[in-house]
Amino acid sequence: MPRSSKSSSTTTTTKSRSAAKAPAKRASKSAKSTWLAGQRQALLDERNTYLHQAEELKAEADALALEHEPGDVQFDEEGGEGGTANVDRELDLFLSGQARQAIEEIDRALEKIDAGTYGTCERCGQPIPEARLEALPHAALCVSCKSGGLSSRR
Repeated sequence: MPRSSKSSSTTTTTKSRSAAKAPAKRASKSAKSTWLAGQRQALLDERNTYLHQAEELKAEADALALEHEPGDVQFDEEGGEGGTANVDRELDLFLSGQARQAIEEIDRALEKIDAGTYGTCERCGQPIPEARLEALPHAALCVSCKSGGLSSRR
C-alpha cells in the first residue's frame, strides 16, 4: 500500500508541474504577441514616415525641374562656385529612392511577422536579439552577419 500512495503523490506532483508550465507558456506567448504587435506598429509608423519623406523629396525634385532651365547655375554667397538645379534635383531623387528602399524592407518585415518568421536572421537562421529589432525593426540580419562576421575574427 505505501507504494500506491507514493505513486499517487508523484502523479499529483507531475500534474501540478505541468499545470504550472501551461500558464507560463500562455503568458510567454501573450508577451511575445504583445511585443510583436508593438513591433508591427513601430514598422507601420516608420513606413509612414519614409513614405511621406519619399513623396516630399520627389515633389521637390519635380518642382526643381519645372523652375529652372537645364544648365541654370545658381550663385550664392556661401557656395562661391554655384550649384546647378540638376544637382539638387538628383540629390532629392536619390534620397527619395533610399526612402522607398526602406519602405520595401519594412514591407518585408511586416510579411515576416505575418508568416511567423520575424526576428530570424536571413543569413544564419539564428534569432535576432530583441534589442536590435527594437532599434531597427526592419533588420533582416543579426549583428554578426550584418558586420560580415567581424566579431568572430581573431
